[in-house]
Amino acid sequence: MEIGFIGLGNMGKPMAKNLCKAGYSLIVNDLNREAVAELVAMGAQEAQTPAGLAKNVDVLITMLPNEAIVRQVIMGETGVLQGAAEGLCLIDMSSVSPEFSRQMAANAEKQGLAYMDAPVSGGVKGAEGGRLTIMVGGKESVIQKCRPVLEVLGEKIYEVGAIGSGDAVKMINNMLLAVNMAAAAEAFVLGQKIGLDPQKMLDIIGESSGSSYALQAKMPNFVFKGEFAPGFMIDLQQKDLELAIQSAKKQQVPFFMAALAQQVYSQAQSAGFGREDISAVIKPLENLTKTTVRVCKK
Repeated sequence: MEIGFIGLGNMGKPMAKNLCKAGYSLIVNDLNREAVAELVAMGAQEAQTPAGLAKNVDVLITMLPNEAIVRQVIMGETGVLQGAAEGLCLIDMSSVSPEFSRQMAANAEKQGLAYMDAPVSGGVKGAEGGRLTIMVGGKESVIQKCRPVLEVLGEKIYEVGAIGSGDAVKMINNMLLAVNMAAAAEAFVLGQKIGLDPQKMLDIIGESSGSSYALQAKMPNFVFKGEFAPGFMIDLQQKDLELAIQSAKKQQVPFFMAALAQQVYSQAQSAGFGREDISAVIKPLENLTKTTVRVCKK
């Protein structure tokens, strides 16, 4: 099986590397020359355009930052649809809206292509270790054909429903992550100001009803160390929050917490932290309160 991979960013590059390590024949395309060179050194081939790549593969994975780039890669002048042969399976693993995936699927299916949305959760560490959680929307026959490929990339694969369903779950998941991270930042800054030990707070709350993934993963691995390389960037979290808020508007669902969280992340972006991990949302609050939540390991 020939596999194509477009999008060798923080998440896509380790995912593509795992496919190489698993023995798949891989063709890659990306604007980042260094990332392409790393994959070629592992045995992958390079395609100059998405269209050129699509001519030569059975399964094509896209892992891209936003809807505009996905649209260009799939439908642009040198896009996937310009080169794809009938029967190609197109897997978009980007975080986009359910409506957008349904639009892309409709265009792909007009040309006899199969399509599924398969966004992921687990961050860079999960991508590197092949331990991602993958949320899949699409036809059962398409999912089963592509399952061996997905199993290289993730350890938990959930079939959610029709096309767009995977994106819907991912969108809601990331909204919850955003809110939880913002709340954890406020809680630990308050604890620090009161005089509590951050590590003891984590130990206690981590075993109590206030626990969350944001608390368990982001506080010790990023905030306590003062190391904010992503991870999952604030800019991308903001994009996903906007997807959820727009979906809520269409469904006429009040979305108070997400809207408040969006303002918190906007503040972090304005302060210059947009390309840092979402845990850096604590930094404007630290600056405002003249405190830092750090733990020095002895």
